[in-house]
Amino acid sequence: MSSSDKLALTLLLLALPLALVAALVSGPVSIDLGAALTQGWRSESSDAVILWQLRLPRALLAVLVGAALGMGGAAMQGMLRNPLAEPALLGVSSGAALAAILLLYYGSAWQSGWLLPALAIAGAFCAVGCVWLLAGRGAGAGQLVLAGVAINAFLSALMALALNYAPSLFAMQEIVFWLLGSLANRGWDQLLLALPFVLLGAILLFSARNYLRALSLGEDSAASLGYRGRRYPLSILLGIAAAVGAAVAVAGTIGFIGLVVPHLMRPLVGQDPGRLLWVSALAGALLLLLADILVVNFVGAQELRIGAVTAFIGAPFFFWLIVSARRGQQL
Repeated sequence: MSSSDKLALTLLLLALPLALVAALVSGPVSIDLGAALTQGWRSESSDAVILWQLRLPRALLAVLVGAALGMGGAAMQGMLRNPLAEPALLGVSSGAALAAILLLYYGSAWQSGWLLPALAIAGAFCAVGCVWLLAGRGAGAGQLVLAGVAINAFLSALMALALNYAPSLFAMQEIVFWLLGSLANRGWDQLLLALPFVLLGAILLFSARNYLRALSLGEDSAASLGYRGRRYPLSILLGIAAAVGAAVAVAGTIGFIGLVVPHLMRPLVGQDPGRLLWVSALAGALLLLLADILVVNFVGAQELRIGAVTAFIGAPFFFWLIVSARRGQQL
């Protein structure tokens, strides 16, 4: 690793706590951060309530969701050996989204605060299970991609059908807003619900990091190094389903994080897919937190949806990527 890469990683480590502090002081209402911290979460002062009940859980949830999406994207690209892969490719996001949409469709989402995210997490696991079964025993990267595309297309069609036959305009609006992704009105309940699943996903993914390194040499080379059977691919798929499914469950569908972040971080770790996992988790957390700071400071009649903000960040990156590739071909 070059000195410039080490410097970039050091700046990344320093930027996250600074962004967290910026998130705590961002918003339409100014607060005394020091006083609110010393007063504690039990205080009934307005500054303490805003900090402990509104801004802190939202900021921590942005960190958790961004880390899950970045880490899941790095694992997916490493397993499929495709830099354009992301968790949505295998239907993880669509499975979670469809389960949540069905709950919103029937108007049962608000009967319990944990019902919608719990069902969305179950939907993510079901989608991954369907991909695994459809791909078949001993499936390679190509079969997994084909199975994922098929399942994802089917789930997207079901979501479009639910939108088309939404029972009311209010239900349709809730579904569309949820699909756009948001961290608004999220609290400690959503954070504590998603945290164990993201941690479980991180454990499963990091336990397979050496498999990802071996897989970068090819499937035959990985098998010759002792990584045979379905254990490691299944561990990665379950890890992605747990982490990304939980992220989608509490924040809706947020695109481009799992796709853009591993692209940006890969040169900093020397193309090592094992180290890319934690670096992408860190960068994903930072990127989503910065996007949420932009959202809360945007002055408008209605709050921006964070999924739209990340799309605006991601699309220019790919424009730049295409232009760079064309220049390289011309040279």
